[in-house]
Amino acid sequence: MGADLARGFSIASTYAGPLVLSVTVPSSTISGSSSASGPTVRWLGRVSYAEGLRLQEEIVARHLAGNPQADTILLLEHEPVFTIGRTPDRSSLGDPANLPAPLIEIGRGGKATWHGPGQLVGYPILNLVRYGQDLHHYLRALEEALIQGCLALGVPATRSPGQTGVWVGNAISPAPSLSLPFPISPNPQALPPPSRKLASIGVGARRWISMHGFAINIHGPLEGFNAITPCGIESVTMTSLERERVDGLDVKLAAEHFTPFLLEQCAALHSA
Repeated sequence: MGADLARGFSIASTYAGPLVLSVTVPSSTISGSSSASGPTVRWLGRVSYAEGLRLQEEIVARHLAGNPQADTILLLEHEPVFTIGRTPDRSSLGDPANLPAPLIEIGRGGKATWHGPGQLVGYPILNLVRYGQDLHHYLRALEEALIQGCLALGVPATRSPGQTGVWVGNAISPAPSLSLPFPISPNPQALPPPSRKLASIGVGARRWISMHGFAINIHGPLEGFNAITPCGIESVTMTSLERERVDGLDVKLAAEHFTPFLLEQCAALHSA
């Protein structure tokens, strides 16, 4: 895998109970915050996809220039856009000419997805040499950060066998059969796979510097997903924290809420 990453390797990548949870997150700023030895977390607000990509490239360049302080997690919200990874199979797009927002092909794994208002997007740009140097462990860590953040909100998020991302529905065992350097949320293995997808993950790496990341749906109509086959998964139902009965959480508050869970998983990888 090391040789693949040196060339630029990429990999692709919900229980509606009676509770209606109204969330209050203490007011604070996450822009420029960091743990003692972890990445800096920056809240960017709503930015275009092109601007988000430019910022990622800028931070990757700092890494490749040898800056030891370049580890950064960008948290943001995008204007409506469709993206697809480097794949010859474009069937998940449907008819690209009829998409209601721009389409951008990007350097991650995976099929078509939608980004837009109401969705928290996270781009960790990390030197993975310092975080275990294992792309699969890194993917599982991103999943676990989102799962733990959702569980803290009362949403029983979980994994789905053979799929990357975060789901809600029936509780199942974690998908990966890996020896991970950190604990993962336990789930009984008695029920069918979960049916509603809450978050998508698709990452890339250049000389072990990570790019792209995750998108978790917070609120809003999610109408963009209706124009595609999200992540190429037929009959998938996309959900959001709002649809899972979490009220009062906008994207910036969600960024503040999930930040400590992301930093916790980074610390676990760093110390492994």
